[in-house]
Amino acid sequence: EVQVDELQRLLAGMEKEHRTLLQKMKEGEAELARLRSVEGDKLAQQDRSAQLEKEVAMLREKIHHLDDMLKSQQRKVRQMIEQLQNSKTVIQAKDAMIQELKERRLHLLQNLEMHDRIEHLIEKQVSRGGHSSRARSKSEYVSRYVGSTFPSARPLSSFVCKPM
Repeated sequence: EVQVDELQRLLAGMEKEHRTLLQKMKEGEAELARLRSVEGDKLAQQDRSAQLEKEVAMLREKIHHLDDMLKSQQRKVRQMIEQLQNSKTVIQAKDAMIQELKERRLHLLQNLEMHDRIEHLIEKQVSRGGHSSRARSKSEYVSRYVGSTFPSARPLSSFVCKPM
């Protein structure tokens, strides 16, 4: 954005110079026309006329060059703006993907915890109050790394165990 501002400032300066050169060229052409209309072929007028013709030609060349530079700078500004917009679009897409992955991770962890709870309830029903030594569940390993349980998870006591 700093480069865009700098290029826009440069463009403004070039446009101002363009207007100034056009004004000088018009003034020179006007004086040249006035000198040509005056009767008499004075040597001084001829010299001045030749000098003005050279100046007008030089100013036309400068204006042509400046026009080319202006067009080039305007293309650069448009390209930079387009690149910025493309970058913003890419960032937004990646942010959306990250959010979706976070949500999927949360759902998978909730499913894993629910699976372990069901497994625990089944073990409880099978053992009928006896203590069984079992390996640690998947969610117990995961919760150690995640560091929290999920707000939507219910305590085990909320599940009703019915004998089979």
